[in-house]
Amino acid sequence: QLQLVESGGGFVQPGGSLRLSCASTKFPLDDYAIGWFRQAPGKERERVSCITSGGGPTYYTAAVHGRFSLTRDNAKNTVYLQMNNLKPKDTATYFCAADPSSLCEQYNYWSRGTQVTVAE
Repeated sequence: QLQLVESGGGFVQPGGSLRLSCASTKFPLDDYAIGWFRQAPGKERERVSCITSGGGPTYYTAAVHGRFSLTRDNAKNTVYLQMNNLKPKDTATYFCAADPSSLCEQYNYWSRGTQVTVAE
């Protein structure tokens, strides 16, 4: 099965930046749509962004549009979530997930999650 290895979380002050990575060593991620999700304690899980396979479009939730960007590096079999101008409301556990349908609709594989904390 596909295994997603996530890294890059941490503590950052408001206005700072972090880059999350989602990598696979077993299968090429360019065969999947890759979504980034986040969940804060007591809150619903929220999709932050998704990139379709085969050079398709990228989607962002309105809360992060203009601040976050999702990119692929197929040579490294890695997907990144660059997060700029971070705000306290961005604090959450972040997950990457793979959609075998390549449509950003159903996600069958999930990372373990990484914590992002934005505070003074």
